[in-house]
Amino acid sequence: MCTSALWLMGVSLMFSTSLSCYQCFVDTQDTSRLCMGHILTEYNIVNVDSCYRNLDRIFNNDERVIEAGRVGKGYDKQLKEILNAEILPMVEEFDGKLNNDAVYEKRLQTAADNFIAAASKLPRGETCHWMYPSMCVTFMHPSGYQTADKIYNCITCSYDSCGFPLDCPVKEIKVTENSRSRMWCDVQFHLPSDVEVIWSFAEKVKADQVDQFKEVTAGVDMLYSIPSTSLQHQGTYQCEIYSDSRSIVRLYYYLTVTPQVVAGHTELQEIFDLSLLPGGRLLPAPGGPPHTLLLPSPLLLIACLTAVLLLLFLSLGAMFLSTLPEQTSHAEQSDEDEDLGL
Repeated sequence: MCTSALWLMGVSLMFSTSLSCYQCFVDTQDTSRLCMGHILTEYNIVNVDSCYRNLDRIFNNDERVIEAGRVGKGYDKQLKEILNAEILPMVEEFDGKLNNDAVYEKRLQTAADNFIAAASKLPRGETCHWMYPSMCVTFMHPSGYQTADKIYNCITCSYDSCGFPLDCPVKEIKVTENSRSRMWCDVQFHLPSDVEVIWSFAEKVKADQVDQFKEVTAGVDMLYSIPSTSLQHQGTYQCEIYSDSRSIVRLYYYLTVTPQVVAGHTELQEIFDLSLLPGGRLLPAPGGPPHTLLLPSPLLLIACLTAVLLLLFLSLGAMFLSTLPEQTSHAEQSDEDEDLGL
C-alpha cells in the first residue's frame, strides 16, 4: 500500500508543472502499473522515476504531440480513445513484469508516434479570427471572446478560447452636422444565436472606460443610427455583445461632428483654390515647397483664345450694325434733295 502511494505521488510530481495529452487521458493507476517494472540498464535496478522522466520527455515536451491534440470542440473523447488504445495494452503487457529502459523507450515512442498520426486526422479547431479594419479598428488588435473557436489544449487538459481581450480599440468616425450617422456592431467571428446587444454613450469624450458610459439601447439590433447628427451627438459610442449573460466583445466608435457652416466654408474654399490653379492642381501644404510658375495647359490656351476672338467678332458686328441707320439716313436725305431740285 505504501509503495503504491509513493508511485502515485511520483506520477503527480512528474506532471505538476507540465501537463500533456497523456496525463489528460491516462489514469494515474495505469501509469503506476506501466512503470512498476522499469529497469535502469546501467545499474540493473528498478527505477520508476526514470520511467516517469521518459513519459514526460516523450509526451509532455514533444510539440508534435501537443499540436496533434489541438482538435475542435467535442473531439477530446476521440483523443482519449486513441491514446488509451496505445497505452493500455502496454499496461497489461508490462504489469508485474520487468523490462529494461530500452524496451520502454521504443514502445513509448511508438505509442506517441501512433497517437500523433491518428490524432492529426481529427477535425482541427477553427482559427481564431482577427477583427479587420472595417469591423474593429486595426488588423493588429484582435479582440473578442470567440466561443465557437475553442481548441483543445493538452497542456491545460481543457478547451481554450482565442485569448483575445474583450475591448477593441476606439474607431474614429467624422460626419457633418445634420447628416446621418451609422455604426455597426459587427465582428468577423461566429456569434451565438442568443446574443444581446447593448449600445452606450459617453458624451463629448474619447474613451473606452466602461464606467463613463450610459446605456442608450438594449436588444438585438447590431445597427445604431442617428438620422440627423447634431453637435450634442459628439462623443464615444460603445457596442457590447452578450451571450448567456457573458460579455463577448466591446466595440468603440468616437464620433466627431463638424458644424455645417464650417463645412460649407471649407468646401467653398476648396472650390476657389481649384479654380485659381491650372489643371485643378491643389495649393501646396503649409510648410511645403515654394510656389513655382505653372504654365497653362494647351487646351486652356485654346479655350481662352477662342473666347477672345469670339468677343472681338461680336464687338465688330455690333459696331457695324450701329452704323447702318446713320448711312440709311444720309441716303434718304440725298433722294429728297434731288426731288426738290436742290
